[in-house]
Amino acid sequence: MTTPAATTAGTPAAEQLRTARDFLLAHRTDYDSAYAGFAWPRPEHFNFALDWFDGVLAAEHPHHAALRLIEADGTDASYTFGELSARSDQLAGWLRGLGVRRGTHVLVLLGNQVELWETTLAAMKIGAVIIPATTLLAEADLRDRVERGNVGAVIARSDVTAGFAGVPGSYLRVAVGEPVPGWVRYEDSHASLETFVRDEEPTRADDPLLLYFTSGTTALPKLVEHTHVSYPIGHLSTMYWIGLQPGDVHLNVSSPGWAKHAWSCVFAPWLAGATICLYNYERFDARAMLDTLRDARVTTFCAPPTVWRMLVQQDLAAWRDTLSLRELVGAGEPLNPEVIEAVQRGLGITIRDGFGQTESSLQIGNSPGQPIRLGSMGRPMPGFAITLVDPASDEVAAEGEICVECDPRPVGLMVGYRGDGDEDRDRNAEAFAGGRYHTGDVAGRDENGYITYVGRADDVFKASDYRISPFELESVLIEHPAVAEAAVVPAPDPVRLAVPKAFVVLVDGREPSRELAGEILAYCRENLAPYKRIRRLEFADLPKTISGKIRRVQLREAEAGHADDRPAGEYREDDFA
Repeated sequence: MTTPAATTAGTPAAEQLRTARDFLLAHRTDYDSAYAGFAWPRPEHFNFALDWFDGVLAAEHPHHAALRLIEADGTDASYTFGELSARSDQLAGWLRGLGVRRGTHVLVLLGNQVELWETTLAAMKIGAVIIPATTLLAEADLRDRVERGNVGAVIARSDVTAGFAGVPGSYLRVAVGEPVPGWVRYEDSHASLETFVRDEEPTRADDPLLLYFTSGTTALPKLVEHTHVSYPIGHLSTMYWIGLQPGDVHLNVSSPGWAKHAWSCVFAPWLAGATICLYNYERFDARAMLDTLRDARVTTFCAPPTVWRMLVQQDLAAWRDTLSLRELVGAGEPLNPEVIEAVQRGLGITIRDGFGQTESSLQIGNSPGQPIRLGSMGRPMPGFAITLVDPASDEVAAEGEICVECDPRPVGLMVGYRGDGDEDRDRNAEAFAGGRYHTGDVAGRDENGYITYVGRADDVFKASDYRISPFELESVLIEHPAVAEAAVVPAPDPVRLAVPKAFVVLVDGREPSRELAGEILAYCRENLAPYKRIRRLEFADLPKTISGKIRRVQLREAEAGHADDRPAGEYREDDFA
């Protein structure tokens, strides 16, 4: 077994990273050696865009494709490492001229378009803090992000800028696309002669780089802070899980604004020196996706289980001999064993599951070349020591909360939840209690070390691969004048796996009716981002604990029993089409 060279003071950060990466590449199918011998690079200073993207990828492979964007209409554009390096320099100089500085918080609302990657690299070079966001956010979401995110600049697609009309602030506004009154045109940056010069003071490894808003169970979305190493270097574990190699073409199905997009559409592929390939579509078409995988000669493919469930409805065997695929992975929710087996029969490749969070890079996974236990997420990734802890006794157990040991602290772990209030301090203290990071997810471990997901310790759930906080949806529901109380839980759905369902208690003087159900669902549709919409509703009393807390677990269990039928008294969004 080879071991990575020890990192020493004065070793260039990029060379530390290259040594660790090459060690993982050399042991890509030798899990035991990789896990035993891997050591995280821990440089004092590091800037992914300058030290790695420019200093290694663009310097050594300037003409290699870094990014390929394929549109549903057949448009196909590629950008090399050299081109993106030069373009992000130009954009960084232009943004500096507009006042963006090291530490400026930049809210980014862009789709899978080249400007997203240009902006990401340029912001890194400047040392700005990036706040990724989905273009689906409603005005209330935008206001919250601008206020709590202390936003100093917004770079947004022109068609979503109207959402900022009611969001006060002196932040810089940059519109990508058609001109928007009051917004600076991103297109003007292409004519900029502002020279980008790297700061004399290098970027500290522990400087903040990313702020992600992620749903909580009993509060507003949390702000997860990552540094210039926790995602850029931390995703070595994700690269290892996917099985990426230099020269690969990697296609990931994920929407910008969410952490998984940064995982597999920025850091993991570019750590390996692979090409990031995106297929943009308005409505998912399984046949079109398979054709794209074939024509683009994609070698590694990552998709959420919702997409896999749609793909297996096709005759995958018909594509088997035409594809260049080597690795298939799934993340976002547990993979269904029947889906894994269907893909194996059709394509002759086994989908490998993995587990991580916005708060970390890939913690647990089935890595290439290892035996797969259907239903299992796999084993801890190199660099992560995972313990399952019984929440009641705080003792290590065969089944318990997934915890990451923090002595030593893995590089691929967040700094913590950002905020200065007592709630944020309490949240961080709870998350890192006992020298461990507590994920809030429960799993079991077998005698061979394979970990199988059991469920979420709190009430957050996934719907169409989006993480949903009941609290956020309930807060909108009770704004309706007829609603006194509400509880939101996941309801089984054959395509989306789950959809948000509301149990509603009405105020005195209002009676349940079909008309009122339609009115409440319409209100939610108007006041929630599309991915958060309430899609089912039932008027009912809410089960509560003796202290008055709603027992969502009881509602969830009741809903699980209706996977194959429709409960009496349930109204669905489709009823009012």
